[in-house]
Amino acid sequence: MEQKKNISRIFIGFAILFLIVILLENLSSFIPGLPQVFQPTSPLFTVLKKAAVYSLVAVSMNLLNGFTGLFSLGQAGFMLLGAYTYAILMVPSDQKEQVYYLFGGCAFNFSLLDMFGGIFGKTGVGGAISMIISCLIALILAGAVAGFFAYLIGIPVLRLKSDYLAIATLGFAEILRAIFQWQKLGKITNGANMIKGFPTFSSFNITNASGATILRLSTFVPFLVSSVCILIIVLLINSSYGRAFKSIRDDEIAAEAMGISLFKHKMLSFVISSFFAGVGGALFAMYVANAQAKAFTSVMTYEILLIVVIGGVGSVSGSVIATFLYVACSEWWLRFLDSEQYIGGFKVPLLRNGFRMVVFSVVIMVIVLFFSQGIMGGNEINIGAFLKKISSKSERKR
Repeated sequence: MEQKKNISRIFIGFAILFLIVILLENLSSFIPGLPQVFQPTSPLFTVLKKAAVYSLVAVSMNLLNGFTGLFSLGQAGFMLLGAYTYAILMVPSDQKEQVYYLFGGCAFNFSLLDMFGGIFGKTGVGGAISMIISCLIALILAGAVAGFFAYLIGIPVLRLKSDYLAIATLGFAEILRAIFQWQKLGKITNGANMIKGFPTFSSFNITNASGATILRLSTFVPFLVSSVCILIIVLLINSSYGRAFKSIRDDEIAAEAMGISLFKHKMLSFVISSFFAGVGGALFAMYVANAQAKAFTSVMTYEILLIVVIGGVGSVSGSVIATFLYVACSEWWLRFLDSEQYIGGFKVPLLRNGFRMVVFSVVIMVIVLFFSQGIMGGNEINIGAFLKKISSKSERKR
C-alpha cells in the first residue's frame, strides 16, 4: 500500500514539474511586459531544453559507468546514430530532394511523417496526431538503431576491461563520425552536410488559424520525453537486473560465483545505455534543428562524463542536477565573462572572448576537489518522501 502511495506521489511530482514548465514558457503570453528572461528566446529556455536532453544522456552513461562499472566513452557515437536515424525518417519526402541536392536526392524516399499523415491527415488535429505518433516511433527507432550497433560492437569490446574498453568505444565513435561524413554515403547521410527540415521542439507549439502561437510546448516536450526515459532507467536500476549490474560493479568474481552471467548483463547494460543515448541524440537533433556528424565529437562525450562525475557516479538525481548546473553555467550564467565590462568608467581586466571557459574550468576543479564523490555521491533524492513530508506538514496546519 505504501509503495503504491509513493508511486502516486512521484507521478504527482512529475505532473507538477510539467505544469510549471508549461506555465513558465507561456508566462510572457499571459502577462505582457515581463523581463526579458521570461521571453521565449531568452537563455533560460535554451538552458532548460539542452539540459533536459543532456540529462537523459548523462543518466544513460551513468547506468553503464556508475551502476555497472563499465568505463565507456562511446556516448557521442550512439547519439550520432540516433540523431541521423530520426532525421532521415522524419524529413518529408517532398523536401528530401532539396535537402540532398548535392547528391540528387536521398536513397530512402520514405518519411514516417508522410506515412502517418496519409492515415490521420496532414492538417488540423489529424496533422498533430500524425506528427506525435511519427515522432514517437522515430525516437524509438533512433534508440533501437543505437542499441543494435551497441550489440554488434559489444560482442568484441565487452571482453575488454577498464581503459581498453574506453579506448575501444571512443575509437568506435570517432570512426562512426568519419564514416557518416564520407561523401560516398551522401545519398543516406548527406555527407558532411547537415540534414534539416524535420520536426523540432517548436513544431509542437499550438497555433491558431493565422499561424500565431497560442500555447508553447517546445520546452515541455524534451522534459516529458527525458523524464519518461529516466523513470524507465530508474525502474531498471531498482529491479533484479539493476541489482545484478551493481554486483558486477562491486565484485565481478563474487557476482559470477552467485550465478550472474557477466557477459549477458554487461551486454544488456551496454545496449540499454546506448538505446537511451540514441534517443538523446534524436532529441539533440530536434534541439539544434539539424543533424550533422561533426557536432558529435569526443568533446561531447567528455562533457557528459564530466556531468556524471560532478553529479556523483552512481546517482541518477546527481546526474540530473549536475546537468542543469553545467549547462546553465556554460550557456548562460558565465556568458558575461566573454565580453568587456566597465565599472565606474574603468575597464575590468581579463574579460574577453574565451575567458568564460577559464573561469568555468576553475569552478569545475573546485567542485571536484571539495566534492570528491560528486554533488550527490551515491545518494538519491526521494521524491515520494519529499512530497509525503510536504503533505504531512499541510495536514498538521489544518
